[in-house]
Amino acid sequence: MAAKGQLTGMTGVYLVAAELTRRGFIASPTSRNVRGADILVTDEDCKYAYSIQVKTNGKSESFWLLDPHAKDMVSPSHFYVLVNLIKDGAEFYVVTSEIVADWMDIAKQGQSTWYSITRENVKEFKDRWDQLREPEKSL
Repeated sequence: MAAKGQLTGMTGVYLVAAELTRRGFIASPTSRNVRGADILVTDEDCKYAYSIQVKTNGKSESFWLLDPHAKDMVSPSHFYVLVNLIKDGAEFYVVTSEIVADWMDIAKQGQSTWYSITRENVKEFKDRWDQLREPEKSL
């Protein structure tokens, strides 16, 4: 049986894939153990291709936890979609990997190290799907 955190993460991945499909992209979720890309995305003509890392909170939070490798995984075609699940759906923040790398916080508590990015730092990227070159909407 999947843990609640895994189900939350899967929910975010499929919501993002559905939103991308609604916008005319071809979105393919990857295997859950692939580092760095939860969804591979292209347009119908394969002119544009993107990798998407999805980070999901089970409720509206002020931050998202990140992988420590986020600092090094910077590419013009790699994006993060930060998702907060809310009562009536979800909030999406579409952020370039460069912004995530620049704004990620590192906090140490005892022997634990936490990597995160705050909603305050990415608030201007709420629903910024336009950063991906959108094909003609088909739906």
